[in-house]
Amino acid sequence: MSFFSFGQTAEIDIILNDAETRKKAEHKTEDGKKDKYFLFYDGETVSGKVNVTLKNPGKRLEHQGIKIEFIGQIELYYDRGNHHEFVSLVKDLARPGEMAQSQTFDFEFTHVEKPYESYTGQNVKLRYFLRATISRRLNDICKEMDIVVHTLSTYPELNSSIKMEVGIEDCLHIEFEYNKSKYHLKDVIVGKIYFLLVRIKIKHMEIDIIKRETTGTGPNVYHENDTIAKYEIMDGAPVRGESIPIRLFLAGYEMTPTMRDINKKFSVRYYLNLVLIDEEERRYFKQQEITLWRKGDIVRKSMSHQKLPSPLSVLRARRAQRKHFLKLKRRRTKPNHVFSSSHVCMC
Repeated sequence: MSFFSFGQTAEIDIILNDAETRKKAEHKTEDGKKDKYFLFYDGETVSGKVNVTLKNPGKRLEHQGIKIEFIGQIELYYDRGNHHEFVSLVKDLARPGEMAQSQTFDFEFTHVEKPYESYTGQNVKLRYFLRATISRRLNDICKEMDIVVHTLSTYPELNSSIKMEVGIEDCLHIEFEYNKSKYHLKDVIVGKIYFLLVRIKIKHMEIDIIKRETTGTGPNVYHENDTIAKYEIMDGAPVRGESIPIRLFLAGYEMTPTMRDINKKFSVRYYLNLVLIDEEERRYFKQQEITLWRKGDIVRKSMSHQKLPSPLSVLRARRAQRKHFLKLKRRRTKPNHVFSSSHVCMC
């Protein structure tokens, strides 16, 4: 190989230890397409192998070290030159030297903190990836592998409803009510709309779900609105005192949890937009922010990770129960034994 040749002399593959069993999740890329990636959660260990395969087995590969990194970073599309890393972990796999044959290196990042959910939007991208690097004097050899992170949340049972009266003076007065202010991504929005005063000829009414992506700070703030869903509530003129029910299923729409001030770089918020259109095509609307979160089966997950008792401990427990039962039996056979009311078990 010529000294000035920049051709790679090795190929790198990153393989996760649990690749066969780990769940995959669809995630949108920058070009709008969807790909499947390995799914991880906050606190999970990331481990696997890095395979370095020499293209020319008969030649040695000089290197300045081999390493693997776990990186979480935010990329703002208007500032692509700067990548803002909020997670950066490094494991050295090999010291500087020479490789005479292909090798496999094990790696493990234990209980990795993954504070934010993976996200690809109009002006920003938050991604997690593994990057293996063979450092060389002229050109490094790198391989990246993206993963997807979902953040799971639990909200208390106390979830206040949304109730508001809006209108135009002496023309329109309506009251709308939604059953909750926080919804998980597969939840159902249930509500009602009451017409208290109608002096405008309304011909159409709908509810929109709007996603608002905010990037930047101070004077350099960019807002990008995207209408996720349109739900027709009414087609025709309502009358005073009429009540219209709302039932909107969220599972059929592509949404992420609400993301507020992520690493002081961007936010993603969701709004319910009530839109009324009169016969003269004038539009009246009222927005109300809602909180979306990803529901996780925390109880079941924690139960499945509990250590099962060994057969010996089960046998000992059964023997102890048998001894206790025999003692109770002997007490019951003694004469003049009276149970007080405190011994009665109410089931």
